[in-house]
Parts: sequence; structure tokens; C-alpha cells
Amino acid sequence: MSPPRMRTLPQAAALLREQDPDTAFTLTALRRMVKRGEVVAVEVASRRLINYDALLEHLAGQGVPAPQVAMSTTGMIRRVDL
Repeated sequence: MSPPRMRTLPQAAALLREQDPDTAFTLTALRRMVKRGEVVAVEVASRRLINYDALLEHLAGQGVPAPQVAMSTTGMIRRVDL
């Protein structure tokens, strides 16, 4: 089994553009997918890395959905019962 191809977000977007020059997929779209949790990103130092092969599977509709992360209630406006 080969090691996963971990890429930064700009590298992954550039690889997609290289493989398909007419793609409508952008770096901004990739960042939004990571923010929404559709694609898992691993933080290493100050960089976010994604598994490029898993990204391709997700875009092809064959990937396993990313695990859902429970949202924290800290930093949000909450109702206070008196």
C-alpha cells in the first residue's frame, strides 16, 4: 500500500487544474469544503494538508463522507434561562 498523497490546499487545487484545465473547481471552493467538513484536513504547523486521493474520490461521488464534528457552543450567542 502506498502512502497517502498529502497536499496543501493550493497544491491540490493546482493539481486538479493540471489534470483538467477546464475545471470550474477553485481554491476557494476547496477551502469551503474543508471548512464545512466535507473534506478532512490535517493541520501540520501552520499548513492544512488533505489527502489528494480522498479528495478525488469525494469529487467523483465515491468517497466516504467526512466524519461529522460536533459543534461547540463556546463563542456563540446562547440563550440564558433566568
